[in-house]
Amino acid sequence: MEISAITWMDLGGPISLLLAMATSCLLFLHFAAKKRFAGLPPGPPPLPFIGNMLQVDVKELIPSLRELSKTYGPMYTFHLGSRPCVVLSGYQVLKEALIDKAEEFSGRGDFPAVQMWSKGNGIVYGTGERWRQLRRFAIGTLKNFGMGKRSMEERIKEEAQFLVAEFRKTQGQPFDPTFFLSCAGSNIICSLVFGERFEYTDEAFLTLLDLINSNWKLMSSTWGQLLFVFPNIMRWVPGPHQRIYANYLKLAKFVGERLEMNRQTLDPNSPRDFIDCFLIKIQQEKGNPTSHFNKDTMAKTTVNLFFAGTETVSSTLRYGLLILLRHPEVEEKLHEEIDRVIGDNRAPCMDDRSQMPYTDAVIHEMQRYANIVPMGVPHTVTKDIEFRGYSLPKDLNVIPLLCTSQSDPTQFRNPNVFDPTHFLDEAGRFRKREAFLAFSAGKRVCLGEGLANMELFLFLTTILQNFRLKALTEPAAIDITPESTGLGSIPRPYQLCLLPQ
Repeated sequence: MEISAITWMDLGGPISLLLAMATSCLLFLHFAAKKRFAGLPPGPPPLPFIGNMLQVDVKELIPSLRELSKTYGPMYTFHLGSRPCVVLSGYQVLKEALIDKAEEFSGRGDFPAVQMWSKGNGIVYGTGERWRQLRRFAIGTLKNFGMGKRSMEERIKEEAQFLVAEFRKTQGQPFDPTFFLSCAGSNIICSLVFGERFEYTDEAFLTLLDLINSNWKLMSSTWGQLLFVFPNIMRWVPGPHQRIYANYLKLAKFVGERLEMNRQTLDPNSPRDFIDCFLIKIQQEKGNPTSHFNKDTMAKTTVNLFFAGTETVSSTLRYGLLILLRHPEVEEKLHEEIDRVIGDNRAPCMDDRSQMPYTDAVIHEMQRYANIVPMGVPHTVTKDIEFRGYSLPKDLNVIPLLCTSQSDPTQFRNPNVFDPTHFLDEAGRFRKREAFLAFSAGKRVCLGEGLANMELFLFLTTILQNFRLKALTEPAAIDITPESTGLGSIPRPYQLCLLPQ
């Protein structure tokens, strides 16, 4: 006991010194951070470590952030744990940031669920010069392979017929359309990236779709929201969110196998798809030590394209069909326009869209109402700037609530109601709306916007040309609010019957 007492007495001085030094460092960091973020807009007062998480419902983070804007205005500071972020809410402030100051707000913000795997690489989660080069390359390459052109239209029309053939097999019985819509949407991006489509029974293809669908749901779940807020803790906490990283590794393995297949059969003079072009680019820049084109970047960019190209279109269509079940009067008007403009002797084509303002308006209203990606992906400020009277430091995280532009009461007459007339003028002609930000805006606008619009129009019109939708319950009883809202707005599970025309 005496030896022990002497030992602790001897150690008392050094321990006290270490504690004093640690406390000093923490205080220094605290006041340095406070000084750095002193010019931010006001917001709810944060608590140490947990920030503002007691002021929101983690299960419904996006609706909670929208609610806070009623108190703190269209631009306020919100602490995700210890990380200060600026939340932008409403069309006007989003326009000023993402469009008027597009370059300053073009950085990619924290999205831990993906960045644990991507580590800032790839076309969606990259930033700086690497992101710029990848984006230019991807846009140019995908255009060369038909994105936005007549050849891609023919490819989508062909896939739409495969989709209709699968739907016919249901023979008017109740079924969940999720799987079929995912197959159709994913096959379009497959044709661009891999140069081929997959049968809906292909085991590897089904595994790929399951991984994408699983991660989309997980990142939009309560567990996914907790990972978004407390990444350093949640990565060590057991739970379903741990599958997100594991699923990305499996996706990367699938893509890696396809990359190797392409590498072994590559003809530099005759590229077949996006992967071939990337492999050629890697060879061209082999002697450049600062090149951003390498195998890791190629794999992560390919997974990014797959994820974005598969889930957003299929989720919009799935949500759209549910909305039509809830609003049979809208479906009836769509059938009338399809019968009048297209008839039943040929397949729909993109030239039809200009003559079908109601259909065009319904598709845009589906995207506006569903808000499939309600906050896009977080941004950062690329340099110190003054914005709306506040000082925003470089690398500050920014959460642009895109959904608040699409439900802005100053821009849409009935923002909380599904109403196709939001996109029609008094004469019944289609009209664009600047507040429509389903694909984001500015430097980070979705590079696949044109392709997605083509898919939505051709898939929906082809389905309705061949079938009428039948709900399993009374339309008024159908709930079209999302099941969960995180990275994506997930529609509630449902079944329907498709009755041949």
